[in-house]
Amino acid sequence: MAAAAAPGAVGTLQASRARLVAACCAPLVPGWRLHRSLAGPRVRPAMWARGWAPAAEGAALRRGYSSEVKSEDELRVRYLEEENRGIVVLGINRAYAKNSFSKNLVKMFSKAVDALKSDKKVRTVIVRSEVPGIFCAANLPVPTIAAIDGLALGGGLELALACDIRVAASSAKMGLVETKLAIIPGGGGTQRLPRAIGMSLAKELIFSARVLDGQEAKAVGLVSHVLEQNQEGDAAYRKALDLAREFLPQGPVAMRVAKLAINQGMEVDLVTGLAIEEACYAQTIPTKDRLEGLLAFKEKRSPRYKGE
Repeated sequence: MAAAAAPGAVGTLQASRARLVAACCAPLVPGWRLHRSLAGPRVRPAMWARGWAPAAEGAALRRGYSSEVKSEDELRVRYLEEENRGIVVLGINRAYAKNSFSKNLVKMFSKAVDALKSDKKVRTVIVRSEVPGIFCAANLPVPTIAAIDGLALGGGLELALACDIRVAASSAKMGLVETKLAIIPGGGGTQRLPRAIGMSLAKELIFSARVLDGQEAKAVGLVSHVLEQNQEGDAAYRKALDLAREFLPQGPVAMRVAKLAINQGMEVDLVTGLAIEEACYAQTIPTKDRLEGLLAFKEKRSPRYKGE
């Protein structure tokens, strides 16, 4: 039975729409700060702490939340150089715990994301596992790619769903399997999976706790690309790196504003979405990068963007 509309709901919606469009007009370039109404909710550390890890060989899956700090190297942040300059790789490295989230890892991940948000030199972020066979973005203003080369179950898949683009090896396994333990996905899975593959299919996968391989995930639209796994076990990462290289030549201001326009536009009706796009487009007009792009086109050379 449909709920009745609350009195004044239409007026409230219109006022909210006006505030949303107005918020988009706030300058995005200086300091790369987004208006707080557009930045999205902060993910509570507890959400990132929910991960899956095999309890033992052949045993049922269990929730992994460890407070032990085994190493300062649980999250490896690598700034690539030379032709890959501008690409940052976040490598999760908790082999002894099958990449389950620990308090230390959550703290390191949060710290890394905060640093990347304010770094104008960062163009694309790749999230991967540095533990063979296991995967396990964050609210970043730049493109994020999840490279799934192994298991991405429960919290691992929820982390991948938080990224803009997902690529997987054909041998990868992914699914939201929480209902097997009489709980539900608690790190955004019930919200992001329907947005990625549609409500009906998302319900089917969550209700059944079904696990998909890379080919099946590609067929339902969960991942954008699927690759045959290579001997090194990093086929998805290599594809993610190829995609990131495609992004590098583009204007960094335009990339960030385009992501903002897409993310915010998908949450509202088309009319409001077009208004958001117009407001975001206006942010690119006064930039030095736009003038450089026009000049480079005129001079038939590659542009030299500085993110200004």
